[in-house]
Amino acid sequence: MKFNSLKTRVLAWFGTVILFLLILFSIFFHYFLNKSINNNIETKLFHEALKIKEKFLLQQKNNVLTDDKNLASMSYAIMQKGTIILKSKNFDLSNLNTYFKSNNSFFIMKNKDNDETINALYILRANNYKICVYQKNIDNKIENLEDILLFLNPILLLLVLMAASKLIDKILLPIKHVTKTAKEIGVNDFSHTISLPQEDDEIKELVDSFNTMIIRLKDGVESLDRFNSDVSHELRTPLTVIRGEVEVTLRKLREPQEYEKSMQTIYYEVQQMQKIVEDLLLLTKYSKENIRQSFEPCSLDSILLSVVDKFDKQLKEKNINLVLQNIEPISINANPFLISSIFSNLLDNSIKYTPNSKSIYLFLYKDKQNNINFEIKDEGVGIEEDKLHKITDRFYRVDDSRNKKVQGFGLGLSIVKNSVELHNAKMEINSNIKKGTDIRIIFNSSF
Repeated sequence: MKFNSLKTRVLAWFGTVILFLLILFSIFFHYFLNKSINNNIETKLFHEALKIKEKFLLQQKNNVLTDDKNLASMSYAIMQKGTIILKSKNFDLSNLNTYFKSNNSFFIMKNKDNDETINALYILRANNYKICVYQKNIDNKIENLEDILLFLNPILLLLVLMAASKLIDKILLPIKHVTKTAKEIGVNDFSHTISLPQEDDEIKELVDSFNTMIIRLKDGVESLDRFNSDVSHELRTPLTVIRGEVEVTLRKLREPQEYEKSMQTIYYEVQQMQKIVEDLLLLTKYSKENIRQSFEPCSLDSILLSVVDKFDKQLKEKNINLVLQNIEPISINANPFLISSIFSNLLDNSIKYTPNSKSIYLFLYKDKQNNINFEIKDEGVGIEEDKLHKITDRFYRVDDSRNKKVQGFGLGLSIVKNSVELHNAKMEINSNIKKGTDIRIIFNSSF
């Protein structure tokens, strides 16, 4: 057993507490038992003193002072004005006047001849008389008890520590399983979990939390692998184009126009790569832990109208009719940059996938539950129902159902989804092929 282990520290603290309690118990037990024994002896001697008093008063009345045979088993003496006027034959206590000076009535004396016994004296003060009852060689049970406690306490402490050790082993068993499983977990192996204990206690909660963490880690690693694969794929294309363009250009001397065309191609691909990196940075910049720090009062209608102005050129190029169906003045505490990103990406998508001369409708209003709703409807190509749940995945594009000539990386809706979740909002997507898509963002009024 390691001396710095949790079990050792618990046993050390537990043993110290138990030892302290045993010592405390022994002291109190010794005190109260001693007091109880002394009270019993005192009561016994008091009753004997009363009997002697009755006999003495009766003898005084008859003018006869003799040692009564009925009291032969008692050791007593009767004093008057400092002089013994009557005593039993077995009364041999000297220096009585020493005890009379005290206000106490009961005295315990150690037996000089025998350490295992004690002597007791009781003095009954009655009028001008003092009746002294003396008992010798009383078995000193306290001394025997002290020896028993000195012998039993270490044994009890050892037994308690052994039982505690077994109990701690049982308590720490799930923790040992957690440790063992944690050591077996690797980046490529999340197959190990811990079976839940039957008792519904803190250990079960720990094990359940650990298993949940393993699942989250597994999902996170899988998502990261998928993300790395997607990033590699998306960046490989522009890099390949750039490399090919440079290689072709450097094979021989060319006319200035050819160099210019080559540089334009390279510039375009660099822009594409820059857009991917910016989008990825936006996805990773904020988290649920730090998003609140970036919140400030935002006028949603002002942000939306500002975003609409930026797309004026694209709308005119495709002759798309943008209808501001219901725009209410609404303010909310939020991240203005992410809110603008939500509006921009959704409007950009709608414009890309809406044919020329069609319409897009925008809504911003509060519903009956006082929740804030932003809705965008288009008359675009639509999305198949079985692919709706995938369109918010990073780098996912529904190429077989949308226009393949549309430029993009499949990051727009991922950014929207991430921004919506950071604002504790909900996103609902409905779409029909060749009829259009309807996306609604619902911000909770209490957020």
